[in-house]
Amino acid sequence: MEREVALKIVSEQLTERRYIHTLGVMETAIELADLYGEDVKKAEIAAIFHDYAKFRPKDEMKNIIKEQKMPNILLEHNSELWHAPVGAYLVEKEVGIHDEDILSAIKYHTSGRPNMALLEKIIYVADYIEPGRQFPGVEEVRDIAKHNLDQALVKAIQNTIVFLLKKNQTIYPDTIETYNFLVLKGGSAS
Repeated sequence: MEREVALKIVSEQLTERRYIHTLGVMETAIELADLYGEDVKKAEIAAIFHDYAKFRPKDEMKNIIKEQKMPNILLEHNSELWHAPVGAYLVEKEVGIHDEDILSAIKYHTSGRPNMALLEKIIYVADYIEPGRQFPGVEEVRDIAKHNLDQALVKAIQNTIVFLLKKNQTIYPDTIETYNFLVLKGGSAS
């Protein structure tokens, strides 16, 4: 799928602010894919569609999670997580993208998962560090991403966990398992 076609499709699903974010994720994902030897076109398409379901009604997402037999534990956690797996499902169903690498990168861009594929890591980190993001710790992750993607991923997850803890929110098990997997594998952000 050509970039312009993909951007037109996704622009109809997003607010202007989220579309600008998507453009930043796309450019960042392309840079990371080039740096780390991933298929640049797959990174581009996964980045464009990563937030495809972001603004779907919660009831619609909840129904898709149930109907598609996605893990029920999703429903016990913050609904901000839902758009990733639901988005992967809808991108396949509505847009006709069947590439499992792209769909998986969309599916896990909010939670991560143990033993993430390179494209999954790229989309997760690109979403976290795109140029429009401005929050404590993002610059450090941007710097780390220039030389070690796993360490950037660890630091991004650390920051996310600390943020959620400070807000007294639950942490999705896949996120903790991703962090543990990476640390046990020898990744650290320091």
